Amino acid sequence: MIPSDETLRLEKLKYYEIFGTPAESAFDQIAQLAAEIFDVPNAGIGFGTEEEIFMKAQMGSAIGLPLKNDTFTFFASAPLMSPEGYPLGLIYVADSKFKTAEAQQLKMLSNLADMVMEKLESRIAVRKALRAYDDRLHVLVHDLKNPMTTISLQSELLGRIPGIDEKAALIAGKINAQSKRMIDNLNGILSAARKEGNSFKPKKDKVDLKAILEQVKLALNLSLKLKNQSVLIDIKEPVEIFADPDKLATIFSELLNNAIKFSPVGKEIYITHEIADNAVTIAIKDNGVGLTEEDLEKVFMKFARLSPVSTNQENTYGLGLITANALVDIHKGKLWVESDGKDLGTTFYVTLPIK
Repeated sequence: MIPSDETLRLEKLKYYEIFGTPAESAFDQIAQLAAEIFDVPNAGIGFGTEEEIFMKAQMGSAIGLPLKNDTFTFFASAPLMSPEGYPLGLIYVADSKFKTAEAQQLKMLSNLADMVMEKLESRIAVRKALRAYDDRLHVLVHDLKNPMTTISLQSELLGRIPGIDEKAALIAGKINAQSKRMIDNLNGILSAARKEGNSFKPKKDKVDLKAILEQVKLALNLSLKLKNQSVLIDIKEPVEIFADPDKLATIFSELLNNAIKFSPVGKEIYITHEIADNAVTIAIKDNGVGLTEEDLEKVFMKFARLSPVSTNQENTYGLGLITANALVDIHKGKLWVESDGKDLGTTFYVTLPIK
């Protein structure tokens, strides 16, 4: 079943993790600035679902978000639009006194709406990257426990061998004590990770990569329309592996979103696959700005300065590829990139084990 635009809009709204969160000074300051620009006592920033309106910032005497102009004598607003073009809410100003909004004021209000979305985008990009890196760290810690447990058991058995040399027994005892200490420390790290709620380990569900790619493509449909781009998924049959569907969706969303941002208007993005050695490799090829040899060396480094510039002034935070790389690593996979140079396109490859 294809989700409706409203379903996709609500999913995007939840994606920003703002519902039910307390007011923040940064949003209050933007609302305050809007009120000062129009010289009015009421201003706010609100987001809405079909069931409720959530106010992230509000100043003045108004209760709740005014949805109609007749709520006040004067009312002006600018929509809060996601990068894909989904309307998520609005920033508004209002007054009980009659006023006329000037074109420059309305333009400034629209700029403030862009500032709100910029903050939401940058905040969620940082959160996703931190979670991905935390999850990768915790998986590594979990994997480290197994050999440490083996070392602890083997050293204990070694110390109990009848007739063992006294010096060897002493060394075995020290190894056992240190390995147990390390295991306790590792357990402490994992215990803290589990208290955060979600399991850091990837699920092992049977998933169809083709279906996930189609899902990601659909979620980015508005972004593609804005740039008159198309995505060709040249995968004819289901490609099933055992993996975490949510993490895979994040990986391919980051990679496809990157291809959209760095490809010119009207270009096509190709997605193909190859199966070999009990692994699947997905290739996402664009005809965009490309990467230099220097870029290729540091493309997966945090906050690296790369030469490419997004083709439609889209915001880039240098964290999308970092997030994708960490999540691929969690799946014991591999992510790499190839490019023939500037303006010659880029291809990202994701190799994932089938089981």
